[in-house]
Amino acid sequence: MKKYLMGLITLIMAMVVLAGCSSSSKSDSKTINVGILQNVQHGSLDAARNGFKSGLTEAVKKHDKSMKVNYTYMNAQGDQSNVNSMSQQLVQKKPSLMLAIGTQAAQGLAKKTKTTPIIVTAVTDPKGAGLVKSNNKPNTNVTGASDSAPVEKQMKLLKSIVKNDKPIGIMYNSSEENSVLLVNRAKKYAKKNNIAIKTVSVTSTNDVASAVSGMKNNVSGIYLPTDNLMASSMKTIGKKAREAKLPVVTGSIEMAQDGGTTTYGINYKDLGKQAGDMAYQVLINKKKPQTMAVETSKTLKLYVNKANAKEIGIDPSSITKP
Repeated sequence: MKKYLMGLITLIMAMVVLAGCSSSSKSDSKTINVGILQNVQHGSLDAARNGFKSGLTEAVKKHDKSMKVNYTYMNAQGDQSNVNSMSQQLVQKKPSLMLAIGTQAAQGLAKKTKTTPIIVTAVTDPKGAGLVKSNNKPNTNVTGASDSAPVEKQMKLLKSIVKNDKPIGIMYNSSEENSVLLVNRAKKYAKKNNIAIKTVSVTSTNDVASAVSGMKNNVSGIYLPTDNLMASSMKTIGKKAREAKLPVVTGSIEMAQDGGTTTYGINYKDLGKQAGDMAYQVLINKKKPQTMAVETSKTLKLYVNKANAKEIGIDPSSITKP
């Protein structure tokens, strides 16, 4: 009898342990792990990250209320050595999917894995950056929502609000691939429409203020592409431009909010949410990045920084969609 009882107790304990393991396994299967690598800290990229998280979390919860998304976030702070080491760290965690915010972050992650799905955002030209074989059909483990801006419409917008015939100033960081691509588009538009331009390249935040001051008497307005250095320097640019009474059209809404005059462009939170929707397709609907076309922003908006416009003598109501 005693042996029977001992055997029964042993059997019950084993069943409890197995049930616990089964419960733990079930619980783990309800958690999705996502790694996030961001190039640098500034408003536009932060907005993209927040949009991605809210978009993906909301979609997953709608699919299954018991599912959770666990995010591991790292920021390289503009340092390439950080990009390399953080990419390695994130890949080693074996997440279900990774988000890359910015071209350097995307290239860093793509070098470390060819299997883990990577969704990118705030990358202007994934094909040009070597991340995909084609923007229409990536054929790699990378896809996402590009922040390719409507440069031509933004240049047209700036031309409509300048007050004289001096050249249009274009300021950018020549070491950022995205910026070079956008500036080349701006130059092409200017040539086609007989618009004189002056381009100024800066590679450090320390040079931004003097660069704007140097353009003060030589340009009628300033165009800034979606550029990490420009975005992180918007307060300085805005202050100097207001002092010089120069209108500033920016590549993104967040940049205009931080110091520009106006833009017709991308809202990075919306773009991030769009990337989150793509991540949902990969994680829940089991789509493959290899066959998912790179998307561009589905929403473009006219934004006017009314306070800044008034300060340089422009009636905000006179600024209209290009």
